[in-house]
Amino acid sequence: MIKLSACIEMLFGEHSFDERFAAARASGLGAVEFWGWENKNIPAIAKRLEENELALAAFCVGSRDAAVSAEWNNKKLSDRSGIPAFIAAVRESIATANLLNCKTLIVTCGQQRDDITRYEQHTNLVLALRAAAPIAEQAGVTLVLEPLNVLHNHRGYFLSSSYEAFGIVEEVGSPAVKVLYDVYHQQISEGNIIPTIRKYAELIGHMHIADVPGRNQPGTGELNYRNIFAAVDGTGYGGYMGMEFSPVGSSSDAAKETLALV
Repeated sequence: MIKLSACIEMLFGEHSFDERFAAARASGLGAVEFWGWENKNIPAIAKRLEENELALAAFCVGSRDAAVSAEWNNKKLSDRSGIPAFIAAVRESIATANLLNCKTLIVTCGQQRDDITRYEQHTNLVLALRAAAPIAEQAGVTLVLEPLNVLHNHRGYFLSSSYEAFGIVEEVGSPAVKVLYDVYHQQISEGNIIPTIRKYAELIGHMHIADVPGRNQPGTGELNYRNIFAAVDGTGYGGYMGMEFSPVGSSSDAAKETLALV
């Protein structure tokens, strides 16, 4: 069964952040997600989730500790010396996830570096995620590594290939470390969406959706989302598919249009 989540950083922007939870529920959705948690009112979010009977599908690893945040955001995963800051951010994010009953934390790896080889950076990603894996396993949380497209939205980002991301996850070798497969980013980066999802479904811990071009709701571009949803459902994937797009028209209508394709 396909489970959709609204990324309330991009949807329901016509409402205050606090009001977006009710707006998502009124549009027929059972889950929401957002990006960073560090600057958000966590008790208020917990209250809104409970009031609207919503699940929190995912949010990004981060830290409220200024020193940890600076180190993590500066070095990300490609710098081996940044692993302690990453671990500290993971621990802090898991503590927040526990308060919000969230089981998935998004990890971005940062920009490609020029001072060391790509092979070294790949290894550093593996080492960082391998170090964090036992912490995530013990907490019952999944860390999902996100490849992004470098042709349009995220120039210079280290990881654009889902195939490399799957390889990294296989090297880590933990059930608590998987891939965030973003259909929009991967259509731009490499295509071959349905065969890739079918082949690597067991390594996918979270998904994002948007159409191409434009990053708007499904049905506005070149992707056949009815077929994609059917393929995902056929794999037995049980995670969420986050609607991370800029809606054409109202967010409510875009959400309902997407639900109609499931």
